[in-house]
Amino acid sequence: MVESLSNMSTLSELNQEIARCLLCEIAKNRTNTVPGEGPEDAEIMFIGEAPGWHEDQQGRPFVGPAGHYLDQLLASISLTRRQVFIANVMKCRPPSNRDPLPTEIQNCQKWLDYQIDIIKPRMIVTLGRYSMARFFPGKSIGKIHGTAVRQGDIICFAMYHPAAALHQQSLRQAIEADMKKIPAVLAEAKNVPDAEPSPQQSSMF
Repeated sequence: MVESLSNMSTLSELNQEIARCLLCEIAKNRTNTVPGEGPEDAEIMFIGEAPGWHEDQQGRPFVGPAGHYLDQLLASISLTRRQVFIANVMKCRPPSNRDPLPTEIQNCQKWLDYQIDIIKPRMIVTLGRYSMARFFPGKSIGKIHGTAVRQGDIICFAMYHPAAALHQQSLRQAIEADMKKIPAVLAEAKNVPDAEPSPQQSSMF
């Protein structure tokens, strides 16, 4: 049983709980859980979809080809991965890198919620449609990428997943342009509109 959030005040404590999680069948086949990494007081949190083979082997997020591209994107705005927190909606790799199931995403949602509560980022950057669905319910990534809304004290900014550029070169320019908007969005945070109220706001689906 997971500790109450009030008793789980550090990411290291949370990571230990994630490592013990057996809520999904996919836990039986994982090599490592992949909770995420970065400073506990990170200003920006990047949230992807699910670990792949490389991530499962190392227990670290975004260490495969998409991760190397993410490093380049961060460098384009003078950041390194040591300055941001990088995580995924899913903390275990789905078999054969298949899409995560709704029940699996629901089971993992609390871990992401706890991470956000501990880190308290100023900005969350969603990478890909599963991450986007958590913070921009009912929206299409093709229509809202590169845009931001405010949810409480957090600015949520939507982007394509870096892997999309590896499979579809035509998206590379949009991804790189969206990344370069991030510093200005943070600097002008007071001008970011509030998210529209939605009955789905508190749920992944």
